[in-house]
Amino acid sequence: MAELIKLYEENPEQKKIAKIIDILKDGGLVIYPTDTVYGLGCDINNHGALKRIAQIKGYKKIEKANLSFMCRDMSNLSQYVQINNATFKLLKRNLPGPFTFILPGSNQLPATFKKRKTVGIRIPDNNICRALIDTLGNPILTTSIKDDDEIIEYTTDPELIYEKWHKIVDVIIDAGNGGNTPSTVVDLTYETPTITREGKGELVL
Repeated sequence: MAELIKLYEENPEQKKIAKIIDILKDGGLVIYPTDTVYGLGCDINNHGALKRIAQIKGYKKIEKANLSFMCRDMSNLSQYVQINNATFKLLKRNLPGPFTFILPGSNQLPATFKKRKTVGIRIPDNNICRALIDTLGNPILTTSIKDDDEIIEYTTDPELIYEKWHKIVDVIIDAGNGGNTPSTVVDLTYETPTITREGKGELVL
């Protein structure tokens, strides 16, 4: 049974953040707010937790799944992907923000993802998110939680999220109603940035 923990973005309580991190380090799964929609996440270095997310999402192999690394800042991000000067400037103009950037993976990727050629990375503009990543000390592997409703694609109400997910995950963060527009996905592996999913945010080139 998941624990429901109330947090406020203006000033996330460090004691509660630390409790959530203990759960993540122990292989737990968390549903948490971002600057777009609520996400399902785990410690990127916990193989057991990665397998649980793969099962929930119906992926046969987690290393081939379309999941994002939630990073704390640019230095954290640059450990996991390869970036040149032009790419760095583009990322600086748009992050933190509601974008997922697809980039070539670096040789510092966790063992599970070593064979991946590309990685989706995010730096969310959300204090709860960043507090979690900062306290954990490494990125959170994340995926959006979808809704069965055909009109509203993403669940925004924490109480409804709890109702649906409390037997599946270990902790659910209630930070009030979330958004229902996902991040804009930008593929930076081509010569020019290519938007592969229109979402929240206007990309500054």
